[in-house]
Amino acid sequence: MEIILKYFPNITEEQRTQFTALYDLYIDWNSKINVISRKDIENLYEHHVLHSLGIAKMINFQPGTTVMDLGTGGGFPGIPLAILFPKVKFHMVDSIGKKVRVASEVANSIGLKNVSFRHARAQEEKQQFDFVVSRAVMPLVDLIKIIKKNISPVQQNALPNGLICLKGGELQNETMPYKNKVMMQNLSEDFGEPFFETKKVVYVPI
Repeated sequence: MEIILKYFPNITEEQRTQFTALYDLYIDWNSKINVISRKDIENLYEHHVLHSLGIAKMINFQPGTTVMDLGTGGGFPGIPLAILFPKVKFHMVDSIGKKVRVASEVANSIGLKNVSFRHARAQEEKQQFDFVVSRAVMPLVDLIKIIKKNISPVQQNALPNGLICLKGGELQNETMPYKNKVMMQNLSEDFGEPFFETKKVVYVPI
């Protein structure tokens, strides 16, 4: 938990309590339904919670913004972002029902009021949102094809509506079709841990 306070020292007491509660909840749920690899659960705050909050280094969502977390798995990046941005609505979608259940139970346990969940494939979700966020669920070209229909034309943030995703490794080929529009941020500039050396936040307006 200290790693969250290191980079986000101004969180409220309630946010601190919610972030702190995540560890025991995910340990418990992960023993029943595997949403995080057993080897990685010890690194929950660095590899999952802080990584999810990397999106906040790209954008400070305005109150009232709506965000879909596509392929949320056990709730990443949606749950950490929903804690950090309590006035933003997050809709978390995953095609695997038991993972949606874990995310939903965790959110209920910490009292998150700004989240909703759906067990569905991305193609089935018809609602519109200001942004879609995801953690490396598929190549950008495929992801953008699917979520174009979900981006609202009404703007309310400093960045135009679009896709913000967490990716790792070499992305030159993947971002090539969008090279004039894409914005990329190296998380190694924001977070000093070696885990973030190859991690990036990629934004594409849609």
